Amino acid sequence: MQKRNLEVCLTPALLHLHDFTNSIVVVIDIFRATSSICYGIENGAVAIIPVATVEECESYRDSDFLLAAERNGEVVDGFDFGNSPFSYVQEKVAGKTIVLTTTNGTHAINMSRGASKIVIGSFLNISALCTWLKTQPNDVLLLCSGWKGKVNLEDTLFAGGVVHHLKDDNYALDDASIASEDLYKLAKGDLGLYLKKTSHSERLKKLGIEEDIAFCLKLDITTSIPVLDGERLVKMV
Repeated sequence: MQKRNLEVCLTPALLHLHDFTNSIVVVIDIFRATSSICYGIENGAVAIIPVATVEECESYRDSDFLLAAERNGEVVDGFDFGNSPFSYVQEKVAGKTIVLTTTNGTHAINMSRGASKIVIGSFLNISALCTWLKTQPNDVLLLCSGWKGKVNLEDTLFAGGVVHHLKDDNYALDDASIASEDLYKLAKGDLGLYLKKTSHSERLKKLGIEEDIAFCLKLDITTSIPVLDGERLVKMV
């Protein structure tokens, strides 16, 4: 059996260097967009519509959708909520469609259009995601959303965790995958302790939302895999 390629793109700024037309792209934004998307879909959200700009999110104002907008770690004034996972609990999102724009994660999702399939990854669903990926014939590109075009540790670390789960299943790794896995092996004994040094965790701490950080590092509390279907992220069936 021919090996599938397993690659890591450390930031969307490097995405143009990858040919992902026939690949499954896994979008990663651990603090906090993809964690919240996974949690919201698990908790019964009908769909989450990722949009690039606050203005596009605002354009849904006359719908019955929930509107979520985050910039620089904070909820944009006038919107229902941002991208804290605690806003995506069952009592708030079950049966609802959410329109979401964030600083990094939704940007990465929209840049990935053209892939064979786009799915959402987080520590919350890492085992379910990896189990599913192993069944797919496609190459895999793990796209780290980063921070405003720059590399960040938390997304790279998660990508390394996926590589660690998949690498023995007939994948050919690129150098970024190898480096990401090395980082994951260094940190996996205590993810929270290692990630205390990250720049984004420092930003979130200044906003007083350390609980979000701890929640986004929980392992396997969801089994849903959000997948992009047209303009909407829905639960894979």
